[in-house]
Amino acid sequence: MKVFITGASGFIGGSIAAGLVRAGHQVTGLIRQPGQAAELERLGIRPVLGTLDDRALLIAQAQAADAVINAASSDHRGAVEALLEGLKGSNKAFLHTSGSSIVGDASGGEAGAAKVYYEDALPTPTAEKAARVALDQQVLAAAQQGIRSVVLCNTLIYGNGTVAGSESVQVPRLVHEAQKSGVVRHVGSGANIWSNVHIDDVVELYRLALEKSPAGTFYFVESGEASFRDIAQAVADVLGLGTPQNWPLAEAQKAWGDEMAAYAMGSNSRVRGERARKLLGWTPARTSVTDWIRHEMQPRAMV
Repeated sequence: MKVFITGASGFIGGSIAAGLVRAGHQVTGLIRQPGQAAELERLGIRPVLGTLDDRALLIAQAQAADAVINAASSDHRGAVEALLEGLKGSNKAFLHTSGSSIVGDASGGEAGAAKVYYEDALPTPTAEKAARVALDQQVLAAAQQGIRSVVLCNTLIYGNGTVAGSESVQVPRLVHEAQKSGVVRHVGSGANIWSNVHIDDVVELYRLALEKSPAGTFYFVESGEASFRDIAQAVADVLGLGTPQNWPLAEAQKAWGDEMAAYAMGSNSRVRGERARKLLGWTPARTSVTDWIRHEMQPRAMV
């Protein structure tokens, strides 16, 4: 299958693209910088230079491919609409990457209600996440336009990316902050909980969804959960930095910005991904982010 993927030089997109190459697919990847081409070529991915704002390019690439994966942005409406335009009426697959902060409660690092959400019972989104949820719904609705559209809503992803220099969001951020300050800190008390999943299991699920997911299907992508207090303690153990410290939300926002501090690092985002297991036979191999941190994480590579 000829697959076009956005975000091909990134942690998620690059890992998915390389995994699809290993599975025998022909993959073309969108990159923003010419200097990223050599790394993609090393992985067997054909690079295409452009941005998410290049509407004509995205339409043309979607028309030329057998399937499209958007792994560059969960929020770029223009790019999604261009890709959908290129795929309309083709019955080709379109996999769109979302994120489980759509159910985040911005609790300031506290446990709060820590409610668990399921794929068939999503809450009304907060004002901050309404646009992302609307875009997810637009993708799913494209199933009525002759597109095998799928939304994969990832949780906290951990593990080592395939593309050199790429990394995930949350765990590396804790590591970078600790390396800079000499202290491991979590937002608030760190009692907030996030569902999580290893990048290798993410890659496998995208492959399965690409090959056999029904149209108009939404998946949560998760294989475990942990509090940020436990994640931070695992990081502290690896770095030899003792007990993690509480970090007031306002201080974290100064360092990381509102979105990162309040949602990615300071909210509860607990979900259960039952559909991928039932519909696609997805069987995650990894279930513990703290085990990965303690036994496999390479913090020196994150400096």
